[in-house]
Order: sequence, then C-alpha cells, then structure tokens
Amino acid sequence: MIKNGRTIPIFLASFVLIMALLACSVVSTGGGGGAEATLTAMSVSLPQTLTAANVEDDSGDDLATAQAEATLRSLDIQASQTADASTRDEGQLATATVAAPVVAELPLYGVDPEKGRLGWAHDPVSITIEGYRQYNFANDYMQVTARDFVMAADITWDTQYGASGCGFMFRSNGDKNKPDQYMVIATRMGNGHVLFTAVADGELANVRDFFPKTEDKSFQWQNGTTNRLTIVGRGTVFEIYTNGVRIGEVDASQPPPPMVLPKAPTPPPGNADLKILQDYQGKMKEYQDMVQEMQSNYQVALGNFESKPAIFEDGFVAMVALSESGTSVCKFDKAWLWLIEQ
Repeated sequence: MIKNGRTIPIFLASFVLIMALLACSVVSTGGGGGAEATLTAMSVSLPQTLTAANVEDDSGDDLATAQAEATLRSLDIQASQTADASTRDEGQLATATVAAPVVAELPLYGVDPEKGRLGWAHDPVSITIEGYRQYNFANDYMQVTARDFVMAADITWDTQYGASGCGFMFRSNGDKNKPDQYMVIATRMGNGHVLFTAVADGELANVRDFFPKTEDKSFQWQNGTTNRLTIVGRGTVFEIYTNGVRIGEVDASQPPPPMVLPKAPTPPPGNADLKILQDYQGKMKEYQDMVQEMQSNYQVALGNFESKPAIFEDGFVAMVALSESGTSVCKFDKAWLWLIEQ
C-alpha cells in the first residue's frame, strides 16, 4: 500500500485548494511500494521525481537525475510510448488475454480498437494519504507516455473530507520547476464533483467543473462506493466519462467558461436543536469562504490562460490522490491506458 503523502509547498497550495473551492460544503460522514519509477510533475502542487526511487525518497541527487531524464524524454516523447519496463513482465502487456477486456470496453467511448494499442494494464493499487493538503500517486509503468489516449479505472474512495479526491494526471511534461500538465479529479463534494485543471509553466491556466449526477444517475458520492472514471484525450479535446456515461467535454484551447457556483448547504428545519444549527452555521461559513476563493481562482485561471495557453501534446500519466485534510484512501482497480494511433 502506498501510504502517507508529501506536504504541498505553501506557494503551491492555492492550486490544490481550488479542488475544494469548486464544490459545495464538506460532507462529513495499496498498490506500489518499494523502488518504482516515479513521476516528475503530478500537478503544480506535486514535487517531482523521474528516477526509480521510493516515494519517500526526496534526495537532491534523485531530483537532479529526474530533471536530466525529463529533459531527454522531452526531445522525443512520442517515441517513448512503449511499455519498456525492465522490472515488469513485458510479455503480459502484449497478450490478448490482458488486452481483451480493454478492447471490449473501448467502443463505449467511441474509440476504434483497430486504431491503437494497449499502453498498460495495471494491477489494483491503493493510495492512502493523511494530513492537511497532501498528495500521492501511483503508476508501475511511468515509462509509458501518451499523446492521444484513453485512461480508465474503477475508483473506490474513503475520504474524511468531501474536498479530497481521486483521479488522473496526464500529458505531464516532466518539468519539476514549471510543469505543464492536465488533471481530472473526482470528489464527493456536491453529491459528486469532477474537476478538470490545466497547469502551464507551473501556474493554473484553465479549470472546468462537472457534476456527474446531472448525466450519470448511477454516480455514487458516498464513502466506500465505486465509480469508473474514464478520460478520452484527442488533441486539445478531452471527454470525461463516469460509469460509462459521458458527463462532459473540455477543449483545452478554449478559456474557462462562466463559473458555476456550488450548491449551498441546506438549512436545518426551524425546530432543529442547537448542535444541528451550529453544524449548519459552520458549513455555511465554510461555503461562503469557498465561493469567495472560487471567484479569485477563476480570475487567476482566466488571466493565465490568456498569457499562457495550456496546450500540451503528450506526456506522462498516473493515478493520483489529493487530500484537503484528514485521511483519504483511493483504490484503483481495472485500470488501463490505451494509446490511440490514427
């Protein structure tokens, strides 16, 4: 099990907080270990490594090595779209047995199985993080990069705060100082919320939020439930699916649309006892703070988009967990990456 995270640097905290700010009030209610190839740039909030290192290793030498490797990969990133993992069973990825369920699922997302190949099929992995604004990630096949792709996983969550979430990072450039990358994170906020973000030169440059239950009536936001999250990326357009239902689309070449405010907490009945009333007042204060911060971050993203268009053609991918506070567990099962080849 991957356990514990890394504290997000103060100057990066505003990016992670946007995940909470684009949702409604808080609802109270495993995987890789040892040496592994790790990701250089998970999000603005994520320290980066690209060496074969344990997730707990923060040595300066590793970071220097990581940056050098990221620079080399950027010279010909498309050519590196291969499952060349020296410590993995390469033959397994090529077998029809492994690819068969992926091939069968692709038409659900409008993808032709004849035009592409399996990047990887991942063993079940669980990411556990604890504390205030923490993160962690997992991928046993960090060597595999993606241009046009489909990425999917069954995600089971157990988060102490609804603002915490689970999802994917993709098309990361591997720059530890000024990362370029996209992320899609699902949270339990607002009976389910999915957030798309783009980071350009290390700054938030685009945001989009979706509320799955508008389209996907089967979406479950409660702790312990499972939803399948799928991203289809073609060029600048990303389609987002939950449980096989298309909940929205993002064109990264377009600026953030007008902001959608989250739903406010439901007031208690007039005869509610003092404890319920105090709980509502606390949530309402939190909601108001979120809305204020949402408006600020929206303006930041809009302004940065104009000066730094977030258009990334290819890069690294991974499964990720982000925590606002408390303990969060994201379990990924039946996860795979398909590389679309025209």
